[in-house]
Amino acid sequence: MHIMHDPAPVDSGRPDPDLRPAAPARNAEFRWDEFDPHHYWEHNYTTLRADDREILELVSAWFARTAGPHGLSGLDIGAGPNLYPSLAMLPYCTSLTLREYSAANVGWLRRTTVALPDQWRPFWQVVSPQDRHGDFAAAAAALAERAEVEQGSVFDLPAAAWDLATMFFVAESISPDPAEFAAAVRGFVRAVRPGGPFACAFMERSVGYSVGRVPFPATSVGEAEVRRALEPLAEQVAVHRVETRPAPLRPGYTGMLVATGLAR
Repeated sequence: MHIMHDPAPVDSGRPDPDLRPAAPARNAEFRWDEFDPHHYWEHNYTTLRADDREILELVSAWFARTAGPHGLSGLDIGAGPNLYPSLAMLPYCTSLTLREYSAANVGWLRRTTVALPDQWRPFWQVVSPQDRHGDFAAAAAALAERAEVEQGSVFDLPAAAWDLATMFFVAESISPDPAEFAAAVRGFVRAVRPGGPFACAFMERSVGYSVGRVPFPATSVGEAEVRRALEPLAEQVAVHRVETRPAPLRPGYTGMLVATGLAR
């Protein structure tokens, strides 16, 4: 229903309310259940790219320094068809929650975590060089035993419920609204118990993306926006910029950012 406004007086200097810029679209307005996980996985993760290797090395080193003893609970929020954040946490976790909003991605995760495809072997070898944390067969068995896939949103996570957590290419890739980006980061960090380590990754200056023929949104963020979102919530925040290698995955972004810290 269109609500009619009284016309502004001539030369009043006041803007016509109908000509104000439209508010950004919101996360709930996009077709998340039409996200094609097989297409996304095939395009992004059937081989280990140099930039993903660098990200995984950074995150694995961070958790090795900060995760402490084994037996922890881990969270990967917005896991989608990307299992390497979960693999990075696996050596430290006896339980691992993969929370995902899209029903299509939930189904893919439930099938894949119980029978980990061999394409993930090179990713595990970065986490576990010389089988330091066990070989690939042991990792696949551990993931099948420890992973629980649940459908849910980053916007309604319980507070202080996990010991460590990851969120890769989620907060900036679910909405064009900067307020929702900030809310997603806030919900993610607050889900980690105080002092717990986390790692998150972002597409730098993304303008949005398509999976198959379905378009999805993005908030354009750089290091300043990531720091502004994280620093009120965490200690020891570090942000690393990763150059795109060997070539961009798609048009419309300038690189990747990896942020680590300890939840307050």
